[in-house]
Amino acid sequence: MGSRAVCIQRVAAPPCFEASSRVKKSKTVSPFFVNTRRKRRSNGVRCSSISDFIGGDLVKLDIGRWLEDVEEHKALAIYTPHEGGYEGRYLNRLKYQGYYFLDISARGLGDPETTLLNPYPVCPAHLGKQPIARWYYPPEVDYRLSALPPDAKGLVVWVLEAKVLSKSELQFLALLPSLRPNVRVIAECGNWRKFMWKPLAEIANLAAQE
Repeated sequence: MGSRAVCIQRVAAPPCFEASSRVKKSKTVSPFFVNTRRKRRSNGVRCSSISDFIGGDLVKLDIGRWLEDVEEHKALAIYTPHEGGYEGRYLNRLKYQGYYFLDISARGLGDPETTLLNPYPVCPAHLGKQPIARWYYPPEVDYRLSALPPDAKGLVVWVLEAKVLSKSELQFLALLPSLRPNVRVIAECGNWRKFMWKPLAEIANLAAQE
């Protein structure tokens, strides 16, 4: 029985395969992830005052000036942040001083002088079948002043949405404390980044006319 010779020949790998096998695999990182990470590091939050740590609604460093301006000017125009809630802390300070409040909205108020100081008529809906009637209500400010307890310091007329009032109506509100000495007026005349206030006579151009 004859033997068979087996010839084994080594076949070299193609050069392109050898070159690709020698290349090390690198970890791919998304460029979007790198850019956003660098952007977050560069735009950090910077605190400029102590109110940034505690919260602007909790820091009441101007409460003393607020009470002094209410007693000095007696009619203020306030500007509150859009999110609301800040004006309540200043309202509570006046309440602690012994003031009582009359909250009214400027929308649908009509003539402020007639509604606040004079008896004003109200016509109820008659629905087309009842006779047209007219009821008279007492003046809002004088009625509240007569109902105040003896230990009350005064009455604060808090006007909501006073930005819809005209200049003449704002001028009457600025003069209301001079007509009723126990009355203080706070009018919400707009919005601002933080809670701030100005004399209502300045907003209504009453000081320039005098």
